[in-house]
Amino acid sequence: MIVLLRTFGVACAITVALSACSKPEQQQAPPPPEVSVLEMKPQTLPLERDLVGRLSAYRSADVRARVDGVVLKRLYTEGANVKQGQPLFQIDPSQLKATLLQAQGQLAAAEATYANAKITASRARSLAAQQYVSRADIDAAEANERSSRASVQQARGAVESARIQRDFATVTSPITGRAGIQRVTEGALVGAGEATLLTTVDQIDPLYVNFAMSSDELAALRQAQRSGNVQLSANGTSTINVKLGNGMQYPHPGTLDVSAVTVDPSTGTVSLRATLPNPEQSLLPGAFVTFKASLGQRNNAYLLPQQAVQRDATGPYALLLGKDGKVTRKNLTTDGQQKGQWVITGGVGPGDQVIVDGVQKAKEGQPAKGVPWSPHKLAQGGNMGETAAVPTARQPLAPDASGQPVDSQPKHQ
Repeated sequence: MIVLLRTFGVACAITVALSACSKPEQQQAPPPPEVSVLEMKPQTLPLERDLVGRLSAYRSADVRARVDGVVLKRLYTEGANVKQGQPLFQIDPSQLKATLLQAQGQLAAAEATYANAKITASRARSLAAQQYVSRADIDAAEANERSSRASVQQARGAVESARIQRDFATVTSPITGRAGIQRVTEGALVGAGEATLLTTVDQIDPLYVNFAMSSDELAALRQAQRSGNVQLSANGTSTINVKLGNGMQYPHPGTLDVSAVTVDPSTGTVSLRATLPNPEQSLLPGAFVTFKASLGQRNNAYLLPQQAVQRDATGPYALLLGKDGKVTRKNLTTDGQQKGQWVITGGVGPGDQVIVDGVQKAKEGQPAKGVPWSPHKLAQGGNMGETAAVPTARQPLAPDASGQPVDSQPKHQ
């Protein structure tokens, strides 16, 4: 009897074990995960760069004393706009006027001497026919006439020089612009052996914006222009839009003015310059500004939401849903961001289905169910705006106490 009971118990245990082993095999495979996909369509996008530059005056002139003397008066308001030729300082002209009078007197004496020499030479030439004077006397009279005429020219030059020096006593603005703070005060002796700096005049409408770009980036842009992937604007110019310190955009766009022809060996950058209108004179030279440079238009580019682009050791990539319904990986070439999205210039093509939401559930080489992506609609079980991350290796499914396979990895909330 005991043997029969043991035999019956072993048979039951074997039956239960076989039933437990066959149960997972009869279970149906889980449905493929649902992911949101975005169909790639090539676009023409503005080619923009966020840069930092420094403002400088369009023209800047140092106003210096060009004659010796004592400053009598400042004739302008510091920090005010002045016109070209407007008097700024008055230097004591007394000595300069005396020098001019002396030069004028020397000119009058030279002219009188020349008049006498001219008469003498003319008389000698008239008497030459009657042979009343010798040829040597005639030559001497004519030489004296020429010498006197040259002395007159020299005296006239001295007068003109003295007049110019006298006029320099009134220091005028060389350009139209904003005059700075005076560097000397009334009563100061200036120009004593050097051109003393009196003030500075800066033209600040327009302004220059000086900035730099990497030589590699600039070479890539020019290569893209030659290949046709990048086109300049219709008028062939590049524009900049400055952002003010309060976050608002400056109302007057600027234009790219000039580019250096050499690379700075210490930084590997190329210096560039833009011209920026400043009619209200609200911007001042020396300040740093941030701006967006529009360098043209980029053809055949794509925009991808940030959560669709992942990164690993090889660089940026995205998961795509192929025509066979399986997930594939494509390495991407990015070129900055626009309006919160990545600009993609390589790695995807027209019609590709890029997984935007649900990337954590998608596995490379495994099937997935794609639904059209919307910024305001989630894939089933997905998180709107989930941050793209590098997928981690997952542990194999382990059965629970009842024999059902469960996921040992923690679920993303």
